[in-house]
Amino acid sequence: MTPKRTSIFLAAALGLGLAGPAVADDPLKIGFVYSSLIGDAGWTYQHDLGRLMLEEEFGDRVETAYVESIDGGADAERVIRQFASQDFGLIFGTSFNHMNPMARVAAQFPDIAFEHATGYTQDTNLAIYHTRAYESRYLVGMVAGLMGDSLGVVASYPIPEVLRGINAMTLGARSVNPDFTTRVVWISSWFDPGLERTAADALLDQGVDVLAHFTDSPAVVQAAEDRGKYVVALGDMAQYGENSHLTALVYNWGPYYVERTRMVLDGTWETANTWEGIGADMMTIAPYNDAVPQDVRDVVDAKMEDIRSGAFHPFQGPLVAQDGSEKVADGELPDDGMLLSMDFYVEGVEGSLP
Repeated sequence: MTPKRTSIFLAAALGLGLAGPAVADDPLKIGFVYSSLIGDAGWTYQHDLGRLMLEEEFGDRVETAYVESIDGGADAERVIRQFASQDFGLIFGTSFNHMNPMARVAAQFPDIAFEHATGYTQDTNLAIYHTRAYESRYLVGMVAGLMGDSLGVVASYPIPEVLRGINAMTLGARSVNPDFTTRVVWISSWFDPGLERTAADALLDQGVDVLAHFTDSPAVVQAAEDRGKYVVALGDMAQYGENSHLTALVYNWGPYYVERTRMVLDGTWETANTWEGIGADMMTIAPYNDAVPQDVRDVVDAKMEDIRSGAFHPFQGPLVAQDGSEKVADGELPDDGMLLSMDFYVEGVEGSLP
């Protein structure tokens, strides 16, 4: 079993906002629930950078704590309930698997502000937040398409968030390389280095040129490095792939965490459904590897600016599913409802959904 660690940082605060009446000079206690170890790259690491930004921004007005390696289920509910019972005024759950446990606890602690990343369940004291990661996925897909002819994806769970990412990478790649194909291996985990490596090796054995992943360890990057192939990573993991790591999608959670904390401190926090991307600087991509030619960088950077300005949408029509059905008509844009419920592969993805 993966070890769990808790770290608490003490400080002082002026108020608790929704979390109830403040005691003078008491800190706002903020809890973070992480699905994996923080490490030095990846999904959880990027959330923890946001937590550290909170400490830098508010100093002794806040106290932060985190618990690592909490995937979901009863374990998540136990940790979230423990935070709530210890007078934490703001609690963040950072994994899709934390959604249902957090919703159950939030219903029992109406004076505490709860925030859940990547989910869809919202309440008066439960906000949801995510990034339009598919925008950066489209861009790293373009890099893959300009550097190879096929993509192998180590995927976690077949939920809309992941399907959007697979499809966006495929669309990005095929926009510059029309015959590009994508293969997917599902491992039913966000963090399992052994399974991640096994899946990556299986994809490489099938002859894919570039790897990608929706998992939180550097195992896929290391597999590409060991076998002389390329990878587009989740989070900047260049230190694990000096030659293989072409670029990565990068999340910027810090400003959101600062804003929501400020609202609790000044008593203006309300539930919200936040979904922003490159245009709001919540997403970007990592620096390019030296192996990526300048002309490739120029094409991808130009597309990034089109996304930033709203001139281009990764899923704008015509959008055709793997089975040939038209999902978005030529010249039309998808609505968020379709994106949030995506349950299909686009053309170019091989195999069937589990």
